[in-house]
Amino acid sequence: MRALLSVATRDGITALARDLQSLGVEIVATDGTRDHLAQDGVDVGPVSELTGIPALLGGQVKTFHPAVYAGILARRDRPEQLAELAAQGLATIDIVVVNVKPFGAEIGRSLVGIEQAIEMIDVGGAALLGAAARNAAGVAAVASPEHYPRLVAELRERGLVSPEFRAQLAAEAFGTVAAYHAEIAAYLNQLTGTIFPKRLAVVLEKVADLRHGENPHQSAAFYRETTHRSGTLADSGQLHGERPSFNNLLDLDAAYRIVNDFTGPTVAIAKHTDPVGIASADDLVEAYRRALETDPVASFGGIIGVNREMDGTTARAIAQNSFEAVVAPGYDRSAIGILRQKAGLEILAVPPDPADGMRDYGIANLDFKRIGGGLLVETLDTLGLDRGQLQVVTKRRPTLEELTDLLFAWRAVRHVRSNAIVLARNGATVGIGAAQASRQVAVEIALRRAGDRGRLSVMASDAYFPFPDGIQIAAQAGVTAIIQPGGSIRDEMAIEVADRHHLAMVFTGRRHFRH
Repeated sequence: MRALLSVATRDGITALARDLQSLGVEIVATDGTRDHLAQDGVDVGPVSELTGIPALLGGQVKTFHPAVYAGILARRDRPEQLAELAAQGLATIDIVVVNVKPFGAEIGRSLVGIEQAIEMIDVGGAALLGAAARNAAGVAAVASPEHYPRLVAELRERGLVSPEFRAQLAAEAFGTVAAYHAEIAAYLNQLTGTIFPKRLAVVLEKVADLRHGENPHQSAAFYRETTHRSGTLADSGQLHGERPSFNNLLDLDAAYRIVNDFTGPTVAIAKHTDPVGIASADDLVEAYRRALETDPVASFGGIIGVNREMDGTTARAIAQNSFEAVVAPGYDRSAIGILRQKAGLEILAVPPDPADGMRDYGIANLDFKRIGGGLLVETLDTLGLDRGQLQVVTKRRPTLEELTDLLFAWRAVRHVRSNAIVLARNGATVGIGAAQASRQVAVEIALRRAGDRGRLSVMASDAYFPFPDGIQIAAQAGVTAIIQPGGSIRDEMAIEVADRHHLAMVFTGRRHFRH
């Protein structure tokens, strides 16, 4: 039995080589792997013993040779193919241990030009894996160090690698090669400005299996994009509690996305992917208290997201209520000590964005909606608001205080599912109406949740008002200013109602549907 080793990740390779040799497996290795093994006192043969030629083109061509590929691809159940090998003085290669040089991670870590990127592409490793996986009937294609222990165990117990394990290894090897090529394609598409290529490859790596999906009868797993920057929920570390459920991960992501859309200290409470309350303030604890005031009842069992390091004062306030999880960029010692005393509370910390590098590329800049048999793909809704684009359409202009709250409400409303209405005052939501088929009903829900706090608040709508009834009931409840996209054929009616109630209303010219 013969094994070929060519690894970019050297973890565990020395122990594997020693185990294989102890089992009588002949080993050949490419130069870098062989040198690494030699430093650890393990002597293996060079690939050039098979090919008869040294590595060429700076090491790019080492294994592209019939002695290697015929030995991998020859079918063990076809005597004529084995006879061909023997006639040429060649032998089979039964185990191929290859992990390709990282591409996606390195591209994302620093700004890499096309010339350097091309040199980083591992052609030989991907080809070896693909060939070994193609002949899984007789060859073990080992693409990851995590499989070394089972490989050795099966060889020790059976004297061979089981068909079931070879099939599993082949599936992973093909997936590895496909993902590797997809990352390269994503990088090249980024360079050429191609947002929607003819074939869009989605590259994900599994973070963890989950207890279940949205419901207990659904199985689920959590995957991370390989072409995105750090600083997202997928990169978070768990500091306390059980691993978040499928539903909690959705709400953790919603809460953290919301707070990171604001520059000042901000707290969001999320439930079923919609904000229950959002507030910005000079300090985090005040932002939390005001976010909670939006709807204390609906906040019960929700998810907390903050955009500053969690301090002890804020943590103490949070601990007085019942929440499922908290996510923040960090926690001081006092905060983590307080929160860890809350039974069942999941505590996550998200690392910062990288200081440099290509950051997001490929699918990291896209959003997806699943439909039967396919995907709808769009760019992310990251559109900001230029104050110069605001159009005051009513006789009364908003005051500076109203304008500040209107801009806060407009930023908040794009995180609410449509039809979406946000009432805000003094940098905090006071009422939210989410995911309604009728915009008037969304207004009614927001006003009902706000109660008396709706008086002197401002209102944001994610899309235009097809009828002026929503504006009418808002005015009657004491709302003083409205921000909305405009663009309805009934805009003039809406403006007339606003003027009749001495409201200030501004149009943004942009909508924020979120289905």
